[in-house]
Amino acid sequence: MSKIFCAIDTPDLSRAVSLSSCVSEAGCGVKLGLEFFMSHGPSGIQSIRNACPDIPVFLDLKFHDIPNTVAGALRAVTRLDVQYLNLHASGGADMMKAGLDAVLEESSRLGIAAPKLLAVTVLTSMDQKSLQDVGKDEKVEDQVLRLARLTNNCGLAGVVCSAKEISLLRQNLGSDFVLMVPGIRPAGSATQDQKRVMTPQEAVNAGATHLVIGRPITSAEDPALAAKEIYRSLE
Repeated sequence: MSKIFCAIDTPDLSRAVSLSSCVSEAGCGVKLGLEFFMSHGPSGIQSIRNACPDIPVFLDLKFHDIPNTVAGALRAVTRLDVQYLNLHASGGADMMKAGLDAVLEESSRLGIAAPKLLAVTVLTSMDQKSLQDVGKDEKVEDQVLRLARLTNNCGLAGVVCSAKEISLLRQNLGSDFVLMVPGIRPAGSATQDQKRVMTPQEAVNAGATHLVIGRPITSAEDPALAAKEIYRSLE
């Protein structure tokens, strides 16, 4: 599985396909989020698959609703045969278990490999003040660890977390727990709307399973070269 998932969120399907082809050459997977999916739906994912048949896909839709609704949504997107799906851990144990059961049942029915289901802990755009604004007085790392433990207890594959919590989660949840880490910025890159960031090498050294990197690759003059340079920095 690719170490890097390139975040491609654009309503421009031809650009998304072109970027996917570029980063696939460099060994990356793609993370497709809400803007892309709401613009193009399942057919958009198929367009990327047609251009890059073997590219790993992380479908980042962050489901959060009552258990039955989330289960139905996850059952539907499991049919797209992607490698990673996610939901919000703050939806609670019943929601996460229902979602996981739906993914496993539907993939078994279809005879396909089950996508790994991840849970979002605390969004990387949030900091301590952001948590306090929504009524959470715990430290960010304490809230992340609480939700990651809940995720693990529900049987999910891992979490989406900030780079700043990688070491904490590795120490408490072991080496097999998947850590999908956004908010990654190569040295010298702007942090933009991410508040808890780290360089690719720092994140991998801390124990990240996968890195999610968007604009430092997609905004580069040569996205494939930018991705290859990031991979070289990990060697």
